[in-house]
Amino acid sequence: MAPRSSSTPTSPPSPTETTIAASEAPVRVALPRGVVDVDTATHEPDASPWATVLLTHGAGTRFDHPFLLGFADALATAGARCVRFNLPYAQQGRRVPGPAAHAMAGWRAVRDAAPDDAPVFAAGRSYGGRMASMAAADGRFDVAGLVYLGYPLHPPGNPDRLRADHLPAITAPQLFVSGTRDPFVAPHDQLERAVASCPRARLRWIDGGGHGFEVARHCRPAAQIGVEIAAIAAEWMRAQV
Repeated sequence: MAPRSSSTPTSPPSPTETTIAASEAPVRVALPRGVVDVDTATHEPDASPWATVLLTHGAGTRFDHPFLLGFADALATAGARCVRFNLPYAQQGRRVPGPAAHAMAGWRAVRDAAPDDAPVFAAGRSYGGRMASMAAADGRFDVAGLVYLGYPLHPPGNPDRLRADHLPAITAPQLFVSGTRDPFVAPHDQLERAVASCPRARLRWIDGGGHGFEVARHCRPAAQIGVEIAAIAAEWMRAQV
């Protein structure tokens, strides 16, 4: 049975107080119709990192979304390197994702380009996390663990269209972080069963959180939400290394 826990986000320091300088370099992704150079930004900690975390966005956004900026800065403050990157469709200026194979190729290219001086984790918001899970299930994606920041188990209002059949094939540890008000995981028991079917998975509920972990009557900027969720992810990742 997969461990289950819940929490209400606390308030770590504002990301504006802990912003880490990010270096940027593109990564080349080979696709069937050509090559796409995806933008990346690396947030380095002050000392040698205990992990490298590859981080990408959800559908309709990019690697510079405020949530990801706050999340990456918080990880660097906690001593981990964080590499944010665009998926190929976003790099090409589109808001609607293309074939899943293209996103999986993006994940693999960024993983291949990542330094190997520390364990490498994959973290993704919504669609980006699901694409990482598909790459891992395919067996050609070597990471120490995967962190799903709002896994989109099914389209809102369509719980019969589950996106979970591949998850039990993933051998790396997995952390699912989801809000209790997220329409992508209602009803909750579907996600709980999906997590329980995985060999090494944990589910962390965010009480009152929506798909972006926003909590009603507790308004915070997206970057601050990213800082709070990063603390949960960092604690879990440290336990894996």
